[in-house]
Amino acid sequence: MATKKQNSPNVGKKQGGIITMPFIFANEICEKLAVVGFGTNMISYLTSEMHLPLTKAANTLTNFGGTSAMTPLLGAFIADSFAGRFWTITIASIVYQIGMISLTLSAVLPNLRPPPCNKSNQICKEADSGQLAILYVSLLLTALGSGGIRPCVVSFGADQFDENDPEQKTTTWKFFNWYYFCMGASILVANTVIVYIQDNVGWGWGLGVPSVAMFFSITAFVFGYPLYRKMEPSGSPFTRLVQVCVAAYRKRNVAVVSDWTLLYENEDLDCAIALGGELVHTESMRFLDKAAVVTEDDDNLKTPNPWNLSTVHRVEELKSLIRMGPIWAAGILLITASAQQNTFSLQQAKSMDRHLTQSFQIPAASMSVFTQISMLATIVFYDRLFVPLARRFTGLERGVSFLTRMGIGFVISLLATFAAGFIEVRRKRAAAAGGLMDRPDAVIPISVLWLMPQYCLHGIAESFMSIGHLEFFYDQAPESMRSTATALFWLSISAGSYTSTLLVTLVHKYTARADGSNWLPDNNLNRGKLEYFYWLITLLQLLNLVYYLLCAKFYTLKPIQVRNQEGDHHRKTEDGFELTNHV
Repeated sequence: MATKKQNSPNVGKKQGGIITMPFIFANEICEKLAVVGFGTNMISYLTSEMHLPLTKAANTLTNFGGTSAMTPLLGAFIADSFAGRFWTITIASIVYQIGMISLTLSAVLPNLRPPPCNKSNQICKEADSGQLAILYVSLLLTALGSGGIRPCVVSFGADQFDENDPEQKTTTWKFFNWYYFCMGASILVANTVIVYIQDNVGWGWGLGVPSVAMFFSITAFVFGYPLYRKMEPSGSPFTRLVQVCVAAYRKRNVAVVSDWTLLYENEDLDCAIALGGELVHTESMRFLDKAAVVTEDDDNLKTPNPWNLSTVHRVEELKSLIRMGPIWAAGILLITASAQQNTFSLQQAKSMDRHLTQSFQIPAASMSVFTQISMLATIVFYDRLFVPLARRFTGLERGVSFLTRMGIGFVISLLATFAAGFIEVRRKRAAAAGGLMDRPDAVIPISVLWLMPQYCLHGIAESFMSIGHLEFFYDQAPESMRSTATALFWLSISAGSYTSTLLVTLVHKYTARADGSNWLPDNNLNRGKLEYFYWLITLLQLLNLVYYLLCAKFYTLKPIQVRNQEGDHHRKTEDGFELTNHV
């Protein structure tokens, strides 16, 4: 980001740094073990243990996913407004722990779940209202807990590296690689080890292991308290944004000043929300500048009414968030593309030969392991080989900017869905050659490893796009709203999933023919046109890529002003400020 450095209170000068990472990562790893380990196999738990009908179980799963996707906004608001990131993570982790303990007890205690099915007549008693109430309350607690952890742990981890310290500023962008690597590794373990325990040992152990891990992670996280750099919350950021809008509206008839140095600035007023430096004026959205125009009605300039007069810094906070919107929206379609791995790609895998050896057959749901492995391998490659090589050409410490990194991810994701269409054509040809087109339950004589390229490409794309997205949100968000901005990352995942649902529904509806044919048939994928659906997503991604490139080209980086300190060897301008580029 374009940065101007300023004298500011040194927040925890002897705190923070690499030494805090084990405590922070332990919390994130165990949270992902619990969330993914339960979420991946949740439909099995609801149908086989709680004996819910498939539709009711699916609705429960959808409601849980939707709630979990929205709670990060609540957690981020609490952290940025009054609680701070450390205490938000701590309290949220405890809430999550209570939810996991409750779930584990419901799986262990016979009174909290329905009795086993009668094997003689296959009659299964559905969970009663009391048992369902405990289940739903447990799910709600885990959703609320993860809502406080997800948006804050990323920002809190990055806060441990002082961007104004030359020795630490280059470490911040590496943190996002380490964070995503740890998250990916924990997801890989959850999809293999935890799921195996649940299916083969029992749900008591399958839920108990993540619960115990979560307990130790909370202990470790709190134990590191003296080591952390802790940014104090500075009041509701949403109130400040609304105040800028109201002030600009009230002064809508006031002329915009031609010299932006005449706009209202107050370092004392903004010091609590600008510890790392003040935002400086940008030329875009100048109608919002009216909120910072001083008029005769603004009589007390030391402590003005914020609903009538805002500082340049507060106006630029709002501008920064608005500018981030188009880039945020561009990331939705990548999630939509990758979401097909858990639906149609899974159905493809079920119809193919999954034997890796004569005695071992890979579960269809385990194909996502290839996505996780390729993502982890790419992160290591990116950090150890790509960045040093790119640095020689770009001169940037991080190799390439986060906008470039996201663009690379978009291209690779496009290639993944494009290739997936041709692989589906190959699968159907094998089905036709074997006379299996009308036998949807038959195993087609083609190896499931043909699907590995699309899974791996999605993993590679995620390592570029998703981490770049996280960097973008943290770097470009106003300093006092970094938890809220990080919550937008999780919100884009939710939006991408809902977009996938909408797209599938529309395609299924409008490709139906009178003879019963459909691109996405309900019962026989062999008679469908899944390749057309993949190529439709490819076309949408191509249009999205063009849209993203235009947004990136015209995007204005957040400018920060940092006043030089005595003894600082940075180049000074006439007013004692300097602009540097950290992208």
